[in-house]
Amino acid sequence: MNYKDRAKKMLHDWKKENYAFGMGSLQKIGDFAAREGSSTMLVVSGLGKEKWVEPYVSEIKSSIEKKSVKILDIISGARANTPREDVYRIANQIGKKNPDSVIPLGGGSTIDAVKAADVLAILDPDDVENYFGSGLVQERLNKEGKKLIPIIAVQTAASSGAHLTKYSNVTDPVTGQKKLIIDEAIVPPRAVFDYKTTIGAPYAITADGALDGIAHCLEVVYGATEKPFFEIAMQIAEVGVSLIVNNLPRAIDDPYDEEARVGLGLGTDLGGYAIMVGGTNYGHLFSFSVVNKLPHGRACAIVNPYATVFFAPAIQNQLKMVGRILKAAGYIKDDPEKYQGKDLGILVAEGMIEFSKSINFPTTFGEVGVNDEDKKRILTAAKNPQLWSKLEQAPVSLIARDKGGEVDKEKTEENIDLYMGALLDAIIVGDFNKIKMMPEK
Repeated sequence: MNYKDRAKKMLHDWKKENYAFGMGSLQKIGDFAAREGSSTMLVVSGLGKEKWVEPYVSEIKSSIEKKSVKILDIISGARANTPREDVYRIANQIGKKNPDSVIPLGGGSTIDAVKAADVLAILDPDDVENYFGSGLVQERLNKEGKKLIPIIAVQTAASSGAHLTKYSNVTDPVTGQKKLIIDEAIVPPRAVFDYKTTIGAPYAITADGALDGIAHCLEVVYGATEKPFFEIAMQIAEVGVSLIVNNLPRAIDDPYDEEARVGLGLGTDLGGYAIMVGGTNYGHLFSFSVVNKLPHGRACAIVNPYATVFFAPAIQNQLKMVGRILKAAGYIKDDPEKYQGKDLGILVAEGMIEFSKSINFPTTFGEVGVNDEDKKRILTAAKNPQLWSKLEQAPVSLIARDKGGEVDKEKTEENIDLYMGALLDAIIVGDFNKIKMMPEK
């Protein structure tokens, strides 16, 4: 079974009949909307501004109307990085219309905005801050005996996997800091990704999205060491990373290559599967603090080779798997099986950097203007307990605990400054030698 067939089987086994994906799947939206009730509303990325979305809106409207479902309203989606203001606006409009379902059409920013807006429309319209963290939405729903409005997420970008996951990233434009809602309650109960919506997508959207998908697979499988989900994470990562590494250059060379677009769609969907199995770590954590400098997928792609070296002693099996993929694709010359420890991490990291260079991606923070001021902001964010899930999910944890098992906040902050600070220095200038390795236990 080839990688595409393996990916299709994995996705179907996971989501069953609640996920329609592949060429031509937009036609399923009417069926999904009818299962949720007699009314819906659409939240559309680029509504009235971007011509490319118009034929898809028409196709979706036709599919819904054939099932006698009433469209109560069609409103604009979110801007890039899901600014808070867009979340509040969408929540207000959902609350006014009270549809039986909500259908976001767009990339991760619009889908994330609708997830968060749904929470506010049902629970508390005043402050999204109350839900950043893990499990706080379901806790509040249980307490108040309420349910969210079902979301039918329609993805149009091979990137974040937002249509499949329990995450909603929201940005405070004033501080430039992203924060995260993590909750099973916000997983869209139904989703659609017609890969034809990605055909012809420009370089930046294609490359940034694909590298976000790789980051999901890598960060989850790195954090799977000694975890019960290790084997499934390895399977997801092998297929997902292979599909993206081998199809991204083709999609860049020919944006209308349908087979390459299918490969990227399947690969990034597996990235979404990965982050429902495990969690992301440093690539995502660092990217949340540099949204003013570069796109999310690009930030993750810059960070992860250096994090690979830092994590290397704890992820030897994962590195050999990733190394084999990069060697087969021509980005590593030597045999990964000959290496071990930090040396294996450096070999794989160098292969990751070669891949980035091959698609004209930056490979250091310094190239994109991330500086010591940004470093301070990243370290400050890393000390916020709301984001400590990213530290917990790393294979090398900076979180210190006392003899009773309680988190030692002061020592944890010292670790962040010492080890994460050195890692950031390495990423800014592109020097693995600046990475300070934690002592092995």
